[in-house]
Amino acid sequence: MRTGVFVCWCGLNIGGVVDVPRVVQEISGYPGVARAVDYRYMCSDPGQQLIKDTIREERLDSVVIAACSPGMHEATFQTVAESGGVNPYRCEIANIREQCSWPHQNEPGKATRKAVELIRAAVEKVRGDEALSALSIPVTRRALVIGAGIAGMQAALDIAEAGHEVVLVERLPHIGGHMAQLSETFPTLDCSQCILTPKTSEVGRHPRIRLVTNSEVESVSGYVGNFTVRIRRRATYVNWDLCTGCGLCTEKCPSKTPSAFERGLAKEPAVTIAFPQAVPHKPVIRAEACRHLTSGKCGVCEKACPVGAIDFEQQDLLLEEKVGAIVVATGYDLHPKAKVGEYGYGVYPDVIDGLEFERLNSASGPTQGEIRRPSDGKVPKEVVFIQCVGSRDQENGYPYCSKICCMYTAKHARLYKHKVPDGQPYVFYMDIRAGGKGYEEFVQEATDEGVLYLRGRVARVFQDGDRLVVFGVDTLSGKKVEIHADMVVLATAIVPASGAKELARTLKLATDRYGFFSEAHPKLRPVESLTRGIYIAGCAQAPKDIPDTVTQAGSAAAKVLALFSAERLSHSPTVAAVDEELCSGCGVCVEACAYDARTLDVRRRVAVVNDVLCEGCGTCAVACPNGATRQKNMARSQVLSMIDAVVG
Repeated sequence: MRTGVFVCWCGLNIGGVVDVPRVVQEISGYPGVARAVDYRYMCSDPGQQLIKDTIREERLDSVVIAACSPGMHEATFQTVAESGGVNPYRCEIANIREQCSWPHQNEPGKATRKAVELIRAAVEKVRGDEALSALSIPVTRRALVIGAGIAGMQAALDIAEAGHEVVLVERLPHIGGHMAQLSETFPTLDCSQCILTPKTSEVGRHPRIRLVTNSEVESVSGYVGNFTVRIRRRATYVNWDLCTGCGLCTEKCPSKTPSAFERGLAKEPAVTIAFPQAVPHKPVIRAEACRHLTSGKCGVCEKACPVGAIDFEQQDLLLEEKVGAIVVATGYDLHPKAKVGEYGYGVYPDVIDGLEFERLNSASGPTQGEIRRPSDGKVPKEVVFIQCVGSRDQENGYPYCSKICCMYTAKHARLYKHKVPDGQPYVFYMDIRAGGKGYEEFVQEATDEGVLYLRGRVARVFQDGDRLVVFGVDTLSGKKVEIHADMVVLATAIVPASGAKELARTLKLATDRYGFFSEAHPKLRPVESLTRGIYIAGCAQAPKDIPDTVTQAGSAAAKVLALFSAERLSHSPTVAAVDEELCSGCGVCVEACAYDARTLDVRRRVAVVNDVLCEGCGTCAVACPNGATRQKNMARSQVLSMIDAVVG
């Protein structure tokens, strides 16, 4: 074996702590090392050329790169090794930055010794590495987008416009997400529906987008380029193929319950179309509110329908779709009102959240755009807006900033002032975070228009007669503040959409501790998940505003199109293998596999690995009681040799 070791300084990231020349000197005499060299930036073009030249000059058959995390540059150095004549799977990375210099910045001596040990272990591993070839798999050039808010619609349109079919799944009966509930958008105060409706209409009529609403993803199997997705389309009890959307059923329905779209500020019939611009413009019967479905009585809508579209016998429908890539754009929800007891949210009718204020301000909302109190319909003359309710709250909420609250609160205060010129809006804030084009100017315009900003937390809100008493403090003046308000609007935290955790389990995706989907790398791979072929867009990943959401959706679509640009994909061959002579067919490994990559051949009583599903995690090798499972290029003998190199 002739192994070359290439040690990177990474500027001062490694070289500022680790004694690189000493490392090179010590490793040069290690058995099997034909040459050890160092370079300031090994990932640079000159550094890569140095590796290729050394491979040829020294006739190397394996390579160890001592540098940063393999998650950053393993693919780069594998390509370099291959271009120099070494099999790419006989190239190993010794991580002497994240695992050495960074955690031991104040211990250069120990860091240097540890670097030598890590490199020795990598040399032992590469000694046992096999020369492998990448697996090749076909690609189904068809995409699934989960969630039809602004992110999902944008991603679907971008993919469809590039010539590929898209299945767009939305759990609500209509598309548009929360943006459909907004009255105006910051910082331009554009009518939300005016900029959203062209998108929803385009999605609804696009020949390459299959819109599947009132539906949820039930299961996903397969792998990148070849996913099989089962979708449950819930019964609407209306035959949409016959329905003309005339609205007669809605007019005649006698059952009225609080509207989810109007955030409970108005009532709607049991059979309804959520809002005038809804796409699809078809009614849905809510089973829990329908008298016929709950008690067998009524049936007025069925009698009123001129085309016989009402179908009380309709059942859920299971669909199966084959796709090559998936975009997750499930959006967000708001911090539950039950968790904001100190402000009386959910108890006092005139304490509302931001989306409820949007509906009051909307021309299609319950008050036709007039700002009126939910309790008695009066125009409020003093309104208190409270920011960071549940956000930046270590004790009772979430430590993160919800990003959009400062801006939409400024928008709300301005819109209120426009419609109630003699009214007084107050804003309690912690800090103003207006990071975006035109955002700072937008907030300044709010103060110029008479919005009074008070820096400090609100301690309590309680009812006093028909008014709400707000106790707070102004930290800039150091004085306590008491305001007798007519209405209180809470800027509650942005949280993951309900069902996001269950979907993450279905897709086998990681989430952060709050439930947002985790990206593969926060800077370099912000729209990719750790599962290849599945991408993230919009507030499914973290709170963000509309421009950032649309940008990220476009980025996710671009990743899908890049995936679809080739007829076949390559897959890492460092997967698990089964020694059939040792395998007893117990099935323990099948249960342990998180990727459904293993099955049991009942006739031959052996486990079988689907190479393209296997991600090489090694769980099966650990679980196997007989030692029949091994991972290619991670054999037990290699691991033991690596341990000996470190502790021997």
